[in-house]
Amino acid sequence: MVPVHDEGPRLGGSVLRAGLTGGIASGKSVVAARLARLGAAVIDHDVLARDAVAPGSKGLRAVVAAFGDVVDALGGLDRRVLGEVVFGDPAARATLNGIVHPIVTAGAAHAEAAAVAAGCDVVVHDIPLLVETGQAGRFDVVVVVDAPAELRVDRLVTERGMTPTDAWARLAAQADDDERLAAADVVLDGSGSVDELEAQVDALWEVWRRARVDVR
Repeated sequence: MVPVHDEGPRLGGSVLRAGLTGGIASGKSVVAARLARLGAAVIDHDVLARDAVAPGSKGLRAVVAAFGDVVDALGGLDRRVLGEVVFGDPAARATLNGIVHPIVTAGAAHAEAAAVAAGCDVVVHDIPLLVETGQAGRFDVVVVVDAPAELRVDRLVTERGMTPTDAWARLAAQADDDERLAAADVVLDGSGSVDELEAQVDALWEVWRRARVDVR
């Protein structure tokens, strides 16, 4: 674990709000799962984004109005067809984000309020495009999971069956590593084993636990 700032999380109250991000295949999912097991309320913005365009939803109707016939035979969003439209087209991707992100933001706020009401004092927002959507300033602490691009491409090829060309294209569609690292308060090294990454999460959790004790 490489701390970027040494002053610890910026706690504005008894609840710590963390933004978690990282490039595709960096190990972010491992970190999110470990934080959930340790007791954090983890809000997965990818899940919220899928819900935003569920069959029959207002979001899906807006996507169809913007992009045409991108619905499959069962009435759901045809992600492959939509991906062909927006991938590599920044303007189209911005239009899609403008439809989906407000719905996701509202859903995340509702989920966070429910977690706090239930007594949770650490809320982690798992946001793949946290930097790209300009959300870093919304959180007490931003955690970035980092791993070399070549390693992430290898994981996408060997573990997810992508071609190298497709894998590099997926990386290119996200913020570059320097942008993510510039937004980070804490950087976790995702280049090693799962056990090594989880040990870093455990150490970070202990820092957060002490901060929450101090603020009370």
